[in-house]
Amino acid sequence: MSINIVPVQTKRQMNQFIDFTLDLYRNSPYYVPELAFDVRATLDPKKNPAFEFCQAQPYLALKDGKVAGRVVALINDRVNEKWEQKIVRFSWIDFIEDYDVCKALLDTVVAWGKERGMTTLQGPMGFTDFDREGALTWGYDRIATMATTYNYPYYIDFYERYGLEKGAEWKEMLVTLPSELPEKFARLTDVVKERYRLRVHFAKSAREIKQHHAKPIFNLLNTCYADLYGFAKLSDRQIDKYVNDYISFADMSLLPLIFNEQNELVGCALMIPSLAKALVKTRGKLFPFGWWHLVKSLYLKHDDTVEFLLIAIRPDYQAKGVNSLIVSSLYKVFQEKGYKYAETNCELEDNHKMLNFWNNLPHEVHKRRRAFVKDI
Repeated sequence: MSINIVPVQTKRQMNQFIDFTLDLYRNSPYYVPELAFDVRATLDPKKNPAFEFCQAQPYLALKDGKVAGRVVALINDRVNEKWEQKIVRFSWIDFIEDYDVCKALLDTVVAWGKERGMTTLQGPMGFTDFDREGALTWGYDRIATMATTYNYPYYIDFYERYGLEKGAEWKEMLVTLPSELPEKFARLTDVVKERYRLRVHFAKSAREIKQHHAKPIFNLLNTCYADLYGFAKLSDRQIDKYVNDYISFADMSLLPLIFNEQNELVGCALMIPSLAKALVKTRGKLFPFGWWHLVKSLYLKHDDTVEFLLIAIRPDYQAKGVNSLIVSSLYKVFQEKGYKYAETNCELEDNHKMLNFWNNLPHEVHKRRRAFVKDI
């Protein structure tokens, strides 16, 4: 049985690259597909501003002529420069339960990276922190979110067999939202607002966000995420892209903005109704009817779970109760819209401030994921 690795160069090959996971996870109720048009745009140098400082090449693995795996070899020059590393990343990696296929894909990424002077293999990691990252290591019986990957347990066995070791670990929380705001939160909210002269603002429209708040939001993210694993500052073009990708369809009632007395943005959060089940129904395609499932979940009959896409507190305001202020400001919305659970996305295991905050609410760590590394 022969295994061939071929670069994705044609539209047909890109379709195979995208559709492979739909077949691989056909019988899994936990896999959440990415939208096909989004994958194409992300891997298109003409559409993804990250290519200003990144190199990338998608590949397919063919076993006896049939697609058996996929991967993207990726170098982020900005991240490498910031962290003084020479890392080649493997991204969008999936494969059948065959170690030889996995090895052939990773060998290809290693060879591609060595040709460009890289000395370390890392992954799964995307272009930026806003791409899906990390391999699921625990929580295989839980549905993924819009922003996270799902993979079978054998992936981890194969990575370790290949010699990959832990580079970073993330936790994901499932928070149960009590029917009433805990008294502790109510008291702390009043104290924080008074002591630090803070106010909570909800924009009236996406247009207001784009015109007045988008750049401050992402500048805040650049500041708050600066020291996170594998992060590099977002460019203006990237910010514009994420504003269009996320803010345009955001529910303004789930996007609290915290300002200080000088009218400076010191904290924010972005949540959306869980789209996981709707995305499963779309099978990654907006047409002919996929768009309806997303519209229904966003605006008509949403799930009982809300996803925390991001939360950011300016460093000089951290550990001062601003997280409590954000949650308190959202509680009325949670009750009015019938949300029973909040699901966080990836939080680094050493982000103790954020992880400890959840101890104030009923919660469980229901998923873990890991980035792997190996000297090459």
